Amino acid sequence: MDFKYFSRNGKILPTAEAVVLLSNIEYQYGFGVYENVRVYDGVPYFLKDHIERLRESARIIGLEHSFSEAAIRKSVTELIKKSEVGTYNLKILLIGPSTSLRAGGNDATLYILCFNPLFPDKKLYKEGADFITYEYERPFPHAKTLNMLQSYLVHKDAKAKGCYDALLINSKGCITEGTRANFFCMRGQTLVSPPESEILLGVTRKAVLKVAEENGFSLEEQEVRFSDIINSDGAFITSTSSKITPVRSIDGHTLASPPDTLRELMEAFDDYLERSKGVLT
Repeated sequence: MDFKYFSRNGKILPTAEAVVLLSNIEYQYGFGVYENVRVYDGVPYFLKDHIERLRESARIIGLEHSFSEAAIRKSVTELIKKSEVGTYNLKILLIGPSTSLRAGGNDATLYILCFNPLFPDKKLYKEGADFITYEYERPFPHAKTLNMLQSYLVHKDAKAKGCYDALLINSKGCITEGTRANFFCMRGQTLVSPPESEILLGVTRKAVLKVAEENGFSLEEQEVRFSDIINSDGAFITSTSSKITPVRSIDGHTLASPPDTLRELMEAFDDYLERSKGVLT
């Protein structure tokens, strides 16, 4: 799809004017935070939760700004209305101010743009996806920042090796998350997650956990080693674009086929997306 407009600080402009000055040191150094929001038939899904996390990410890295939740929501709504397109993704990008607000500098800049998402091949939902592992820990686990170079390079390497993505391993040798997704393994009706203190608290993850609880699943947080995954009933990732995608293999080691319990959770989550109408309650 060809998107003709974007939003800058609440003003709708042609995409030809979507530029960032080369002199913007904050952009050069990645002093910013972002969110990706799925839009279904003109409805932004879980927007409140995405905005809350955007503002929390800014707080964590000390990015001062004047954009309220209401102002960001208004900008999103106006851009969706102007775009007149059904299903796509929105990127909300908040870049830090060039100088301190207390020193009279300019405010941070809020960009919102539409883009075509890279959805998984449908066969991956049935067969599962392949992954590699990589030793890397993000410096601010709870913040979704522009500091994505390492994740980008690892994801690129995974693609070059014919895999869907990479799973990150911390200094203790435990899997934490994907380069752009959350990770779970399963034991019966129990979902096993790496400790929440060490991962990005994904919005899709939050929705999946809600659906899981409603359908009789429980959650256990623990450090996850490769041996734990091999001995589990299955594993999967969650993200805005991937939804729930089963894991087929890690570093060439094939896991158990996705269990019926995972299939049931995937179906329940798809049903939830249909009936939630974009509001995580």
